[in-house]
Amino acid sequence: MTVPTIHDSPKGVGWIEVIVGCMFSGKTEELIRRIRRAEIAKQRVTIFKPEIDNRFSPDHIVSHSDARFHATVVEDASKIIPLSADAQVVGVDEGQFFDVGLVEVAERLADEGKRVIIAGLDQDFRGQPFEPMPHLLAIAEYITKTLAICVVCGNPADRTQRKTAGAERVLVGASEIYEARCRRCFEPPAS
Repeated sequence: MTVPTIHDSPKGVGWIEVIVGCMFSGKTEELIRRIRRAEIAKQRVTIFKPEIDNRFSPDHIVSHSDARFHATVVEDASKIIPLSADAQVVGVDEGQFFDVGLVEVAERLADEGKRVIIAGLDQDFRGQPFEPMPHLLAIAEYITKTLAICVVCGNPADRTQRKTAGAERVLVGASEIYEARCRRCFEPPAS
């Protein structure tokens, strides 16, 4: 299903849009594009990012192409609801860094009539589903899967290859730690 435009989106009802993919696939850039279009439509918007994500800016979401948008930093998903009271459109970047409470927050905001747009990794560096994104995919009205380019062979990439050792699931970083890989070139770590 395609993403609703300003002219064909539901009226008087909220919904959830989820943008997923591997690292370097343009998720944050797509989130920023949608938020900017909502601003052009004179809608009240707000964006949130997790406290753990301080890679590029302490108070902006930033794409790898340096597109940026001011964001409110929150330590957990429950803080989003009171800070979204006046918003018509709520954006959340790096959804995989939030706990499963993000699912309930998204549902509640959509039930209040808000458009909720969440971007995040759908798989971790092992190629496994990255919670809470799979739950969000299950309840979303609109889903977009973005693809990167495999750095090894140039094919479409949907996996995130970790280039450093370590077993921790969350290791915040960018190109110094991760690269995009296709299914064939992806090398999951030994268990």
